[in-house]
Amino acid sequence: MGGPDKLLRYRRFGRVDARERVSKFLDEDTFQEIGVLAGDASIPSDAFVAGSGLVDGRPVLVGSEDFTVAGGSIGTAAATKRARIAELAKRERTPLVMMLEGAGHRATNALHPHRPAPNDLQAMAELAGLVPTVSIVCGPSAGHGALAAPMSDFVIMVKDHAAMFTAGPPLVEASLAEKVTKEDLGGSAVHAEMSGIADNVAADVDSALELTRKYLSYFPSNAWSRAPLADPDTSVAAPRSLDSLLDVVPPNPRIPYDMHDVLSVMVDEGTLFELQPQHGSSVITILARMGGRVVAVVANQPLVLAGALDVAAAEKACRFIEMTGAFHIPLIFLADNPGVLAGSKSERDGILRASARMFAAQHRSTVPKMHVTVRKAFGFGGSVMGQNAFDNQTVSLSFPGGMLGGIPAAVGGSTSKADERTQRALIENEAAGPWRLASSVTYDDVIDPRELRNALLGALRLSSGRDAEPVAPVVHTGYLP
Repeated sequence: MGGPDKLLRYRRFGRVDARERVSKFLDEDTFQEIGVLAGDASIPSDAFVAGSGLVDGRPVLVGSEDFTVAGGSIGTAAATKRARIAELAKRERTPLVMMLEGAGHRATNALHPHRPAPNDLQAMAELAGLVPTVSIVCGPSAGHGALAAPMSDFVIMVKDHAAMFTAGPPLVEASLAEKVTKEDLGGSAVHAEMSGIADNVAADVDSALELTRKYLSYFPSNAWSRAPLADPDTSVAAPRSLDSLLDVVPPNPRIPYDMHDVLSVMVDEGTLFELQPQHGSSVITILARMGGRVVAVVANQPLVLAGALDVAAAEKACRFIEMTGAFHIPLIFLADNPGVLAGSKSERDGILRASARMFAAQHRSTVPKMHVTVRKAFGFGGSVMGQNAFDNQTVSLSFPGGMLGGIPAAVGGSTSKADERTQRALIENEAAGPWRLASSVTYDDVIDPRELRNALLGALRLSSGRDAEPVAPVVHTGYLP
């Protein structure tokens, strides 16, 4: 609502304005706006478009910063509107989607004394684990406005346009004498790869909107309900043998392979949705469907650090486990790692705390929990991936070559200064695979890799009785969006 001249200049850069974003995102003709008259008449809608509509027939609340009006900055009326839609999301148990592109709090707010308004970040903090929340960063987003992103469950940045920072380049230069571009300060590469604040990067706004609709399709509208069941083609959802896995997964645990090749055939065709693919990439976190039912999968990636968990990977997995668990989504672990990452840098980064938090998250999880040892899971690397006896697993499985242990046998025997006979016994025991552990029911079964999908579908079928239970929010100590 900055007027046709501003819109023309804005669109020349390939941008999509605040109202058009909302219109494209929601089901046709379902948007009902609130607060259109809020604020000073000279600043239309106080630079913030807010209201409700439908996405795939389900109610959603949405807020969109209008960069063509006062740079999308947050005035006192806009701050109240932001708090209003967040409070509505909690009260009406409805997802909240924020479209960010603004300069943060308006500098002139200080010139107009006013009573303290409701704080939107307080309201958003209370949504964690109750309703799905999404932030789409469409352009530069600074200060208070940008904080909506890390307060959200899922964050998308639009490549080449989006940036997030506590303060923009001019303020950084004025206060720190540091000259930096907005891309280097907080562009999509910074937050998708390094900080991990952004989950995914979209090529353009239209792609970001479609990604958001797809993401929401995996979740219930709130923590008092369950994720919608798909009605897939019966041939897609049916049990099937995964013959290709014999060629994908090398028997030699030192030879890497791409875990995506396992995941893509394991789940229902075309349903794999990866979160944070560029961050903490020694662990893969995906949403998918199996037999039409939504599942959350945490899988080691042997192509990166041999699948070892560094701090970024452990923190990413912890957040994913807690977030999907809050919405009652069954959890599958595919383990193939040499442990959590050792070394002085890893220790300085805090790997003990990060891996301990991941362990606690999977232990506290109350959803159906399934573990598969694909090849190896040594030390704490097995425990954080859900391989713990009598820890509420629906099923624990292993491929025939699966190996567990406190430490690889050859290294353990050498560092403990064991005699030659003991070292040989340790190595032979490790090479014997999972059979001894299966004999003590540490594993429920040792399966042919080709039966991976069928075995997991069986476990999901076993756990389906929980679907009839009333559901309520799960409160996790320390859960953050």
